[in-house]
Amino acid sequence: GVFLYSHLQQKVRNAEALAQKYKQQQEALSAQLQVVYEHRSRLERSLQKERGEHKKTKEDFLVYKLEAQEALNKEKQDSMNRYGALSSQHKILKNQHDDVKKQLLDLQLQHNSLKLEHRKSLESHSQKFAQLQQEKDSEVTNLQDTVFKLREESKLLRKAHQEVHSQLLSAQAQMEEFRQLKEALQKMPGLR
Repeated sequence: GVFLYSHLQQKVRNAEALAQKYKQQQEALSAQLQVVYEHRSRLERSLQKERGEHKKTKEDFLVYKLEAQEALNKEKQDSMNRYGALSSQHKILKNQHDDVKKQLLDLQLQHNSLKLEHRKSLESHSQKFAQLQQEKDSEVTNLQDTVFKLREESKLLRKAHQEVHSQLLSAQAQMEEFRQLKEALQKMPGLR
């Protein structure tokens, strides 16, 4: 009985030691489980926060997407309007360019015609100028001959004038002599 009692006490001690060991393991597991629970709680809060932020980000993204779509549509509409305006302006400028090109061709034809007319007019003027130059040279020659003749006549007239002047002086001297002679004759009593 003592042996059985001792043996049972040994088993009880072993059982208590094992229970103590299990209790310690349970406490350790409880502590670990508490840490896990706290960690899980933090993770859930973080997940909730992330979900909230994700939801807000998603809403912001939808708002941004909507605004971007509206802006893109507006930009597209503005681009289409600008394209239409530029297309109309391009057509107007193309028509103006065609008109200017046609005017340029007309002006070139007119210029060529005027150039030809100018050339003909220049040739005609050159011929007339040569003819006039020839006539002028001939007239100058005639005038030079006339001047030479007139100078000769002028010399002869001067000479004749001097002769006439000399004759006049001689006649005046004779008249003076005749006057003196007349006065002398009138003073003579026998001739009175």
